[in-house]
Formats: sequence, structure tokens, C-alpha cells
Amino acid sequence: MHFDSVVYGAEVASLLALDGDGRRPMPLAGGSRSLEAGRRLQSAGAARLFPEGRAPEAALAGLLVYFSCMDEAHEIAQRVENQDNNFWHGIVHRREPDAGNASYWFRRVGAHPIFPRLREEAARQSMDFGARWDPFAFIEQCERARLRPGSAEEAGALAVQLVEWQLLFDYCARPAGG
Repeated sequence: MHFDSVVYGAEVASLLALDGDGRRPMPLAGGSRSLEAGRRLQSAGAARLFPEGRAPEAALAGLLVYFSCMDEAHEIAQRVENQDNNFWHGIVHRREPDAGNASYWFRRVGAHPIFPRLREEAARQSMDFGARWDPFAFIEQCERARLRPGSAEEAGALAVQLVEWQLLFDYCARPAGG
């Protein structure tokens, strides 16, 4: 999948340039919080970063997840319960790792509009759960993979998690219909 941080504006691109331009795999659990990104994201705010985004607050939560600012991402994701925030909320709990809580939030997501594309992209990474994307099977896959650092299983889960982040971030950050 091609991901270009520039399409989200200069400020978002400069933030993502701090670490991988939105193309760096994130850890399956935990992660080192980026203090610089966290500081810059707090001062910028969702409305300034995503003035025409479909879901500015959810897009901000996504940036916080990318930079492992999990407490801040969690706070934003739980502020308003909607499909996009529930999705980020599920990701936050999957990365804690808390599979049960992640499953709870993914049940609340239902069938998200990015699921068909996510299923296609995951299948390209040899992760195929069937005819539809299965976030619960992916939670289980991440649980198994994180216990096998350096394995092909971990590499696959990291690649799919990155595509999931890219698709959901793009969905939230771009204008509706854009």
C-alpha cells in the first residue's frame, strides 16, 4: 500500500517525518512514547491539523497511537463514542495488550468502511481470515505474534497493523467523500 503523509498537509507531514513518515511499523504491544511528537500534537489540536477531516479528533487519536502516546490517544478515543473512535480505542487496548478489552471495543465498531480494503491488504501479507476482515482473529494473531519476537508471524502482524493504521488514519483525516 502506498502512504504519502504530504496529502494531510505540511504540519501533519512534518509531524510524521519525526519518525518514518507514517510508514514505520508500530510495536504490537507498548512502545516508546515520542515526547517531541506528543508535545507538538498537544499544542496543535485536531481542528488545526484536520480542518476538513471526516473525523478530526479520531485522526488526532491515530497520530497519538502512531507515536505511542497511548494515554492521550485513549483519552481522545473515549471522549466521543462513535465508530472511528471505537476503532482507535480497540487498537489502544490491543497494544496494551488487553485482548479482552480490545475485543469489547471492536464489537462496538461493527463493520467499518475500511474493512474490505484492510482484508485485501492483509491477504497480500498472507494473513487471510476469510471473506471478511475479522478484527477478533487479528487480535488473537497479534497476541500470538508478540510472544514470538523476530518471527515471520510477528513480521506479518506488524505489517498488517501498519496498513490498518494507514487506512484508518486516512479515512479519519481526509474530508468525507475525499
